[in-house]
Amino acid sequence: MKTFPMFFKMDGRQVVIVGGGEQAAQKTRLMLKTEAQIIIIADDLDPELAGLAASGKVIRHQGDINATCFSNKVMVFIATGCPAADSALHALAKAAGATVNVVDQPHLCDVITPSIVDRDPVVVAIGTEGTAPVLGRQIKTQIEQMLEPDLGDLAALAGRLRASAAARLAPRARRDLWRWVFGSTPRRTHARGAQRETAQIIKHAILTGDFGQNVKGSVALVGAGPGATDLITLRGIQRLQEADVIFYDRLVDPEILELARRDAERVYVGKTPGCHSWPQEKITQTLVNAAKKGQRIVRLKCGDPGIFARSDDELNALRAADIPVEIVPGVTAACGAAAAIGEPLTERGAIDTLTLTTGHLVDGETVPHALKNLHPGTCVTLYMAVSAADRITSYLLTNTSSPEITVTVVANAQTKNEQILECDVRSLNTTLTAAGITDTAMIILKWRKTQAIPKMRLA
Repeated sequence: MKTFPMFFKMDGRQVVIVGGGEQAAQKTRLMLKTEAQIIIIADDLDPELAGLAASGKVIRHQGDINATCFSNKVMVFIATGCPAADSALHALAKAAGATVNVVDQPHLCDVITPSIVDRDPVVVAIGTEGTAPVLGRQIKTQIEQMLEPDLGDLAALAGRLRASAAARLAPRARRDLWRWVFGSTPRRTHARGAQRETAQIIKHAILTGDFGQNVKGSVALVGAGPGATDLITLRGIQRLQEADVIFYDRLVDPEILELARRDAERVYVGKTPGCHSWPQEKITQTLVNAAKKGQRIVRLKCGDPGIFARSDDELNALRAADIPVEIVPGVTAACGAAAAIGEPLTERGAIDTLTLTTGHLVDGETVPHALKNLHPGTCVTLYMAVSAADRITSYLLTNTSSPEITVTVVANAQTKNEQILECDVRSLNTTLTAAGITDTAMIILKWRKTQAIPKMRLA
């Protein structure tokens, strides 16, 4: 290693930042996360830094700069934006014995600021010795996905309870306790937002020495998004990494399963149209049975589990069995399709009503009742409606001013097999047939208002 990673204690110490522009502001934002006193040296400050100085969050120094400005400081950042000035200030700061970072000049840096994952008091620093900052940021993103946003709060809670644990438990038992806290029920409970319950669980464990026996199972209904692996949420990834068993749908990208724990069991429960090898009743009962065994279950659904995903059947059964269950939302197919075509689903002054509906009900394909509400200013997105396309076309030709309705079909949105087709109402069915689209497509109908959008008046 050419550089050695370490953490500075910042409480009660001073950091100097020389410069008043964006580069200085970036370093200031970073240092504001610490408990250090920040001194900014600059004659002119940009609005952000000026506001911080006015509010007392930083101390502003104007006037002559000498070695005294840099003595006894924990760190000095030089970011004037002028290479010559930076070099001169670097020499002055080094003469005062300071530890210096000159922005964008690695050869003048005693220290290099890493990419940081901040879960205070849990902090992860990633460095590449200045050789590959983009790689550092990519690694940071991956670690951000691994660590739940409130993990630092759990670490702080553990810190507050360490003395109590030390007073009641032997060293080996304490190690087992904290391994259980950060790897089992308390962490999962805290991750779903139940901080008070988490504290009670840990305190009870310290009091009784019972570290999680007879733990009740749980189920998370997780939205995998419309297709692309990187459209699943951070919370969804966290639940995958916690799961003992994952039940996944037909349309879920197999690469998403690679985000799960390597030893998690994966169970395919896909339902192909016309071939329901896993009827909903069997899926629901399987979830209940698995959770009753104390397992952590993820029910992974394409899109969002709250939109046309049969989640109500599963939720009702799980709650009736007194099994903890949560919904982790995902990007729904309509939003994925709209992003694919590069258009919003609503448009100011043209479309102010959005309807999500389906062309396939319990008793089979149908013309959605919501089409009766199609009028100027409306966008209707149709899920599972390909098989009902001819009926939808007939209805629209009979009951609307169809030439004013635009039709966009997005098949396999956000995947490598994505198809985008545009047509009018009359040719919808023939367009689908010609493209060989029989499934997994969103049909987007837009009937825009004809009046112009009022222009904004500039002051």
